[in-house]
Amino acid sequence: MSGMKTERFVYRTHIPAPAPEVFAWHVRPGAFERLAPPWAPVEVVERTGGIEHGARVVLRISLGPVSRLWVAEHRDVEAGRQFRDVQLQGPFAYWEHTHRVEPDGPTACYLEDEITYALPCGMVGRLIGTTFVHRQLQRLFAYRHQVIAHDIVQHRTRSAEGAMRIVVTGASGLIGSALVPFLTTGGHQVTRLVRSQPRPGAAEVQWDPLAGRLEATALEGVDAVVHLAGENVAAGRWTAARKAAIRDSRVRGTQVLCDALARLSRPPRVVVSASAIGYYGDRGDELLREDSAPGAGFLAEVCRAWEAATQPAVQKGIRVVLLRFGVVLSPAGGALAKMLLPFKIGLGGVVGSGKQYMSWIGIDDAVGAIHHVLHTEALQGPVNVVAPHPVTNAEFTATLARVLRRPALVPLPAVAARLVFGEMADALLLASARVEPTRLLATAYSFRHATLEDALRHVLGMPS
Repeated sequence: MSGMKTERFVYRTHIPAPAPEVFAWHVRPGAFERLAPPWAPVEVVERTGGIEHGARVVLRISLGPVSRLWVAEHRDVEAGRQFRDVQLQGPFAYWEHTHRVEPDGPTACYLEDEITYALPCGMVGRLIGTTFVHRQLQRLFAYRHQVIAHDIVQHRTRSAEGAMRIVVTGASGLIGSALVPFLTTGGHQVTRLVRSQPRPGAAEVQWDPLAGRLEATALEGVDAVVHLAGENVAAGRWTAARKAAIRDSRVRGTQVLCDALARLSRPPRVVVSASAIGYYGDRGDELLREDSAPGAGFLAEVCRAWEAATQPAVQKGIRVVLLRFGVVLSPAGGALAKMLLPFKIGLGGVVGSGKQYMSWIGIDDAVGAIHHVLHTEALQGPVNVVAPHPVTNAEFTATLARVLRRPALVPLPAVAARLVFGEMADALLLASARVEPTRLLATAYSFRHATLEDALRHVLGMPS
C-alpha cells in the first residue's frame, strides 16, 4: 500500500444487546447471506472455514451483465470483539474491512464497520469514483446495520425458548432464501428439503414431491417444518400445462409432506405451510380477514386445495398454520423485481384502472411473520401475511416512482395487460384484494415496515 492514496469509511450503530451476542450473530452460518442487500446480487462461490484467521471467502459480484470474483481473507480475529476482511482479489486497488463490536455495559454495544480502500486507476479513479463509492457504502451499511439490529432484537424476544430444529422446503425461493439465514444466524438448526442431489456436508434431504418420494425418518424429531415450495405463478402465461404444474407443485407437494409427517412417531410441534391471498379472489374494496369466505377463480381454487392438503398433519394433532402471503416486496425476485426496470427508465405506470387493491408485505416482515408463528402457540389455521396498510395500484405506482425519483406516466390498460399476459393478468394484475393481518396484529406482531414507502426504501436502499 506504499504510496497509495486511501479513503476511509466508518459506520457505527448502537445495538441493545450484549457485545458477545452481536459478535456470535456474525460468526454463525448465514450471516453474509443475511446481510447481502437484495438490490445487489452477490453469490458465495466458495468458503474455507468460518470467521477465523486465514479463512477465505470467494464471492461473485454482478454489475448488469458483467460479473467479477472477489476473494477476501479473514484476519486479526479477536473472539467477541472484532475481525478483519482483506481483499486478495477484486475490484479495488486495496480493501480492508474491520468489523468491531464494542461493549456499552453488559446489555448493549456499538457495532462499527471501518473500511480503508483505494480505487483503481490512481487519481482518475479517485476523481471519478470516490463520491460514488462512499454513497454506495453509506447505503449498504445503513441497510446491514438495520437488519442486524432488528434480527437480534427479534431473536432475543424468543431466546428463552431455546434453539429449534427446523426443516424448510422451498429454501432457494424468494422467501426461503431470506428465511434460512435469518434462522441460522439466530442459532437455529435448519435442514433443507431439496429436489436435487444433496451437496456433500450440507444439511439437506432429498425429496421428489411430484413422484411422492420422501424418506419420513429424515423428519423424525424435528421441532418445526416450514413449507414454502411451489412453482412460480408468474413465470409465464397460464397454459393448461402451466396451470397444472402450479396446482400440482402446491397440492401434491403438501400432501406428500403432511402424509410423511403423520407417520412419524415424534412429529414436529408445528407446521407452517404457505398459501396466498389469492384464496380470496377478486373482491373489490371489501375488507378481507382470515374468516372471510373464499373467492372464485383459478388461484382461489388452488389455494383451497393447497390448504386442505395439510389435513393429515392436522389430524395427527400437529399445530398447522396456513400463511396467506400478499405480494412479497424484494428486488431479488417476485413482482417488485419485474417492475423495477420499466420504472427505473421512466416507463412505469398504473395498471388497469389503478383502483384495485394490492395487499403487500416487505420481505423482512414475511420472514418475521414466519418466526412469529413458529413461536406463537395461539396461532393455527389461516394467518394473513400482509402489511396493515394495503394500497391501490395507483398509490403503489406513485410511491414506487417517488422512491426511485422517476416519473410514472406510462399506463398499462387492462386490455393491453390481458393481451400480453392472458388469464394471468386478471388474477395477478387486475384483481383487487384488500386484506387485513387480523391475527398477526391480535398476537402483537410488530411490523418492521408497516408503510409501503418505508418498506420500499429499505429493500431498495433508497434513503428519503
